[in-house]
Amino acid sequence: MSDTRIAVLVGSLRAESTNRKLAEKLAAGAPEGVTLEIVEGLGELPFFNEDLEADPGEAVTQLRKTITEADRVLIVTPEYNATIPGVLKNAIDWLSRPYAAGAIKGKVVSVVGVTPTPYGGKWAHADAARSVGIAGAIVVEDAIVSQPAHEIDVFADAEVQARFAAAVEKLAGFAPAAV
Repeated sequence: MSDTRIAVLVGSLRAESTNRKLAEKLAAGAPEGVTLEIVEGLGELPFFNEDLEADPGEAVTQLRKTITEADRVLIVTPEYNATIPGVLKNAIDWLSRPYAAGAIKGKVVSVVGVTPTPYGGKWAHADAARSVGIAGAIVVEDAIVSQPAHEIDVFADAEVQARFAAAVEKLAGFAPAAV
């Protein structure tokens, strides 16, 4: 796990987002040799539109560059109405293009997050994993953590924090099978 760069896509734009705080905590506690970089500017992306593909603008260009340069991608997201937030879906759509050659293609990706529901965001996490998988990413299924936060302080619970830390380690250390 030496010198592994993980780009982190946060699915909430809210300044006090629990998932944003989780991403920051994971970045601060990254294992030695692993750097987590929270990708800023997802709210600045235009809605995906094929008419804009030839000249998508600076926000899209920067997002694609950041993901291209990263070794791995970690999605940290809540669940909105039983699926992924629109800002995250929009980012994935931009990263999936151009078709069959987008910045997410071939990237090792996992999904974690917290929601104040008994299901912990599992539908959103499954949808995010499916979406990036269809776009050509390699999803590390056993590094997906969907954590309920309705009856627990996820930041104070050592077991919960250990699950998130283990997910980052699995993502960083994952070696895709040779094809």
